[in-house]
Amino acid sequence: MTNDKDAYTHDHRGWKGMRDNGTSSAVYGMAFIGALVYFIQHATSFWGGVLGILKAIIWPGVLIYKLLESLKM
Repeated sequence: MTNDKDAYTHDHRGWKGMRDNGTSSAVYGMAFIGALVYFIQHATSFWGGVLGILKAIIWPGVLIYKLLESLKM
């Protein structure tokens, strides 16, 4: 019977994890911060600010969807 440590390393040996995604994360992070500042500056109430935070979180997905839609992909 193998011990738990050997089973763990054997099961995860082929997993490489997240690699080479630092640039895309940095771009998304800066775009998120920019959108957050924009939406919060234009908020006229507390709930407008909360809505601005939610918009800043989801706007990249909408942007990519519209881009792919316009490219007919």
